[in-house]
Amino acid sequence: MGQPLSTRDLTGLTSWHADWSELRVAVFGVGVTGFAVADTLVELGARVLVVAAKASDEHRQLLDVIGANLELHPDDSTIPDALPAADPQLVVVSPGYHPDHALLVWAAERGIPIWGDIELAWRLRDKVPRADGQPAEWICVTGTNGKTTTTQLAATMLVAGGLRAAPAGNIGIPVLDAIRDPGGFDVLVIELSSYQLHWINTNEGGMLAPLASVCLNLDDDHLDWHGSRDAYRDAKAKVYQNVRVACVYNLADSATREMVEDADVQEGCRAIGFGLGLPGPSDLGLVEDIVVDRAFLEDRRTSALELATLDDLRGSGLGAPHSVANVIAAAALARAADVSPGDIRDAIRSFELDHHRTEMVVEVGGISFVDDSKATNAHAANAALEAFDSVVWIAGGLLKGVDPAPLVKRHAQRLRAAILVGLDRDALRAAFQRHAPHIPVVEVPETETDVMLAAVRAAASHAQPGDVVLLAPAAASMDQFIDYADRGRRFADAVREWTGGDDGEGRASGAAAPELSAPSTAAPPTAAPSTAAPRAPALDDGARDAESPREAEPPTL
Repeated sequence: MGQPLSTRDLTGLTSWHADWSELRVAVFGVGVTGFAVADTLVELGARVLVVAAKASDEHRQLLDVIGANLELHPDDSTIPDALPAADPQLVVVSPGYHPDHALLVWAAERGIPIWGDIELAWRLRDKVPRADGQPAEWICVTGTNGKTTTTQLAATMLVAGGLRAAPAGNIGIPVLDAIRDPGGFDVLVIELSSYQLHWINTNEGGMLAPLASVCLNLDDDHLDWHGSRDAYRDAKAKVYQNVRVACVYNLADSATREMVEDADVQEGCRAIGFGLGLPGPSDLGLVEDIVVDRAFLEDRRTSALELATLDDLRGSGLGAPHSVANVIAAAALARAADVSPGDIRDAIRSFELDHHRTEMVVEVGGISFVDDSKATNAHAANAALEAFDSVVWIAGGLLKGVDPAPLVKRHAQRLRAAILVGLDRDALRAAFQRHAPHIPVVEVPETETDVMLAAVRAAASHAQPGDVVLLAPAAASMDQFIDYADRGRRFADAVREWTGGDDGEGRASGAAAPELSAPSTAAPPTAAPSTAAPRAPALDDGARDAESPREAEPPTL
């Protein structure tokens, strides 16, 4: 197929201050990330061609202003003439492009290096150094669910500890915008999707070396993009490569532990477990109703540091079990960056949870309406369903190649009824017919002009006092909505329309979902009162719960 007309050695392009001038770059995609890539490269003096299936009017105008060329090419199966004519020496791909997309195949056949936005940002991270002259540290967060909340929590904790920190990445703020912020940062907490992770650590000079990383959990998701469970798992596992201080993993998810055991990390890096049970040495977890750290202290064999109480978490809407796990994971990341226990407690108390995450809309007549539109896969929907005893479940959308049958089977006994929306409903319908034939299933027609209002009306007709009408679709939203936030807003609007705007007389709108009860042990220790640097009581490894998901010793790195 031929090589680029002229090549260029890119291994030395590992600094903002390197010579990027006249580098010919093709950028695939022009969403939020793609534009940030183009804007950054133009600022560096590169010659940029953006190739995209579509572009907003705003991005078209902005690309023209900054001097990047735009080639709109909606045909995914062919190559636009402008691309070979531009003779790119580098391709930077937006996260959503599937690896076998025609454009990427074309580039790979010609030996053109392909980077993602994360690799580009890592190479350029020295643009605005810290006070000591070094680039900002990176803390990386991935997982099937909980990424955004954990990223926000960790950044909030770092700021409470006196560090200049910010969340970035898949959370909606391009990392390239963050590394170019003129104010600079001490630490960036970067949410990474499996799409972004797929493209990292593949090119010489672009290997990430984070301070700390976590994979919160692993379950089937995006199998249509990755092609298999193994490929999805392997992408997630890359978050632990080359970590320097702490690989944080989920004690309740053996897949994350195995990722850490398999990871090639830097000398001195530690494996740190987090969970909802009594923690062992090198873990963070719960002692009665207290979040404790048994990892980042010298006497971790017999002692623990108090970080917060479950009451602190409940006060910030973080009392549901999956939210407690996110808090503990974030605390582990913050402790890896030397944030004090008192600062972590203060951050938790001041934290405000984002919308569409087990968010109470209203309670009317004893029926609660809860928006968890962020549950875009089965793993997230499982966590939402587990928080309630009796549910009328609104589900459906784009299933992304994942079989919903195990989810339906697991929760059949807590379901009063199911309301199906979205395009991929055949698999859901079949799952209910097989595993929950006794449950009423109502399908909202795809032609319905107001899907959510129809769904809410159907759900309300089946709900009884004490039930929860739960929007936790276990699917992506783009078949019928702009995104999960649009879906959640429309659900809340439909609920308010159905209730006549009544906010109810129970919990206020925006209240948190049901919360975690403190786990019990045979002989639980009593924690010391909270102080600026609290210490929980001495702990005996022999008192660990027999059902603990792991042994006392952390993985060997």
